Amino acid sequence: MASFEHATPERCAQLSRALTAAGLDWSDNGRQDDPQFLTFTVTDPHGRIWQVSPAANFQISPSSPGQIWQASCAALMTKAPVLSARLVAEYIKDVPA
Repeated sequence: MASFEHATPERCAQLSRALTAAGLDWSDNGRQDDPQFLTFTVTDPHGRIWQVSPAANFQISPSSPGQIWQASCAALMTKAPVLSARLVAEYIKDVPA
């Protein structure tokens, strides 16, 4: 069964800081109490909407335990690999128009 305990309040704060530092507009759905349902909504520089959620425990590599976030964009029909907070923010910011 999938678990999401790795999406701690501190890791959510790291993602918030990374998105802000990247200059991206974002909000979250306030579900830090139940990370399975936690979603950050992010607008990239081209106006596309991304959903960022914690990956399930089986998607996280033991060699990279800080890489817990996965972003997807319906407009681009794409899903990013599981990345760290900083890398997922950079990924969203740098996807070309």
